[in-house]
Amino acid sequence: MAQARGATAQGARTAAGAEWRRVVVKLSGEALQGTQSHGLDQGVLTAIAGDLAQAAQGSDGGQGTEVAVVVGGGNFFRGIKGAETGIERARADSIGMLATVMNALAIEYAVEKAGQAARVLSAVPMPSLCEPYSRQAALHHLDKRRVVILAGGTGNPFFTTDTGAVLRGAELSCDAILKATQVDGVYSDDPKRNPAATRFSTLTHDEAIARSLAVMDTAAFALARENRIPILVFSIQKPGAICDALAGRATATLVTP
Repeated sequence: MAQARGATAQGARTAAGAEWRRVVVKLSGEALQGTQSHGLDQGVLTAIAGDLAQAAQGSDGGQGTEVAVVVGGGNFFRGIKGAETGIERARADSIGMLATVMNALAIEYAVEKAGQAARVLSAVPMPSLCEPYSRQAALHHLDKRRVVILAGGTGNPFFTTDTGAVLRGAELSCDAILKATQVDGVYSDDPKRNPAATRFSTLTHDEAIARSLAVMDTAAFALARENRIPILVFSIQKPGAICDALAGRATATLVTP
């Protein structure tokens, strides 16, 4: 049953079992633009990259977590909005996939600048810029303790980067999907418009689908349910948010099979 309360996800995570060894972090393009109307905010990019690097490196003598990142492109171009302006949906989604590659290259540079090795792999092959995505290549880089940034969505139109994140999580045998958003979890309504909206600390995939909760699309939730992958929804707004999410310190919603 869904539980609505103000606690962190620590209790639910502890009950779920062992620590997460390998995760996919899903970042929206909008998270990278900060307070700007579009593009990249260098301060926000540096902070998120530092958080990703610290998560991969670990702290207090720990080994760290194997981190893959799926990034959106909405700070440059969103396929759905492009379709609404008259561009055919398949072509608009293709433009959006190219936007994710721009973001991925920026994250790669920033993570490397933070002292952590990183690689961009794109589902849309562009070998002059980055490696083409393959499961084998991604697993190789993860095994080498590199942050793997997965660009190009699924490589196909009509699929969101949320669905792409869950697909990659299943392919790479990840223990969880960390969905970084602008709010600290899944709410019964939009908390920005409805102050009375209630945050859930735990949900099942079935409940998220039945309630039509818009934090991820239905295809992503269904794919996560089929592959029994938990999804942790948390806010990226605070410094160290990714590390806090991994450590169970974040105020968040845990969506479980």
